[in-house]
Amino acid sequence: MDGEEQEASSRPADEAASVGLDIEAVKEEVIRSLHRVYDPEIPVNIYELGLIYSVEVAVDGVVTIEMTLTSPACPVAGSLPGEVEAMAGTVEGVTLVTVNLTWDPPWTPYKMSEAARLELNFW
Repeated sequence: MDGEEQEASSRPADEAASVGLDIEAVKEEVIRSLHRVYDPEIPVNIYELGLIYSVEVAVDGVVTIEMTLTSPACPVAGSLPGEVEAMAGTVEGVTLVTVNLTWDPPWTPYKMSEAARLELNFW
């Protein structure tokens, strides 16, 4: 990486530091908050269930979450993304939350964490 590329790659961290936002800490807190959101049909939080594909935090506190549902016909398709948005929005430092719903790749039970598979007796 040349000096110019290195300087460009460090700018977001520098900008975050200048406004006092610890991006990694905010991301960890957002993820922790998502552990309190449950699919009502499955007794496992949506993070361990594997419904959250990515969480990105920008230097200005804008959070973008990419998630899926267990199926396109999921009965909570209209409400669960809003719950995710609301829960992530409670984290200190978050200024705005955007939740993008995707079906690619489709969710399968193999996306669950080991803890979720144990909880649901899925092996």
